[in-house]
Amino acid sequence: MSGLVNPKPFLQDLSGKPIIVKLKWGHEYKGYLVSVDKYMNLQLASTEEYLQGEFKGTLGEILIRCNNVLYIRGAPEDVDMDDNQDDKDKDKSR
Repeated sequence: MSGLVNPKPFLQDLSGKPIIVKLKWGHEYKGYLVSVDKYMNLQLASTEEYLQGEFKGTLGEILIRCNNVLYIRGAPEDVDMDDNQDDKDKDKSR
């Protein structure tokens, strides 16, 4: 069980940094984590929306309700979601 992460310090460490949030039904949002409340609802700024790795548009500031989240991960500031999808496509072709 060494792979377990305490969510509260994990999210506090990501505050102000770019993150990727994947929702249960496949949508992904990349933005800067502004705040998290005690229920783990997320506020993101400069948010971009992606569906199946395809850029859908810029949303700006959003709030994501905690029960919709599948996972949260840190994202390098210089990497686009489209670049990640290209890498996946290359892996499939090998």
